[in-house]
Amino acid sequence: MAKLYLVPTPIGNLSDMTFRAVEILKSVDLILAEDTRVSGILLKHYGIETPMQSYHQHNEHLQTNSLVRQIQNGKEMAIITDAGTPGISDPGFLLSRACVAEGIQIECLPGATAFVPALVNSGLPNDKFVFEGFLPAKKGRQKRLKLLAEEERTMVFYESPYKILKTLKQFTDCFGEDRQASISREISKLYEETVRGTLTEVISHFETKKPKGEFVIVVAGYGQNL
Repeated sequence: MAKLYLVPTPIGNLSDMTFRAVEILKSVDLILAEDTRVSGILLKHYGIETPMQSYHQHNEHLQTNSLVRQIQNGKEMAIITDAGTPGISDPGFLLSRACVAEGIQIECLPGATAFVPALVNSGLPNDKFVFEGFLPAKKGRQKRLKLLAEEERTMVFYESPYKILKTLKQFTDCFGEDRQASISREISKLYEETVRGTLTEVISHFETKKPKGEFVIVVAGYGQNL
């Protein structure tokens, strides 16, 4: 029986691709890509000519069973996303779960994930933390924030540039204006930036500087001594 590989890809700087990741992508029969146009740039850069197939949040429910059968029949596959590790706020979980249920071996290579450098770089306690990823867009959002108001561990969130200010202002309502935070964007890219301070201070920064890029928000836990 063939194997499924989960292969992390760079979150910005293409040089962060590992030698092993390139070898795996060259050796498999098919690469499942979140966006073949985005992944095509990466594959071309490393001379990878393996066929690609689109696999994303809008079609993964329809394709998963078929892909499992193909792996069972000997077709080795790797899944990649636009950036980072598959399954971390990206497609990959459904196929991994289905493979585990069918006894198919899966292997996740170590590699890039945006929240790790943002957390380590934040200056906030990182011995214990909770990864929240993207909060619910509407339904359940306020309920989730209320539950996190007394979370004592450092909290990590993902957010888009279009919602970053709205989300930070919601954080002040639930966590308080003086709660410490660290906001990282464009990690590993030319214009990488990390802004630290109270929630009020980081809001002020991005009110005067237009938010660009994908954001990782790291927020101090309730009662943390800073």
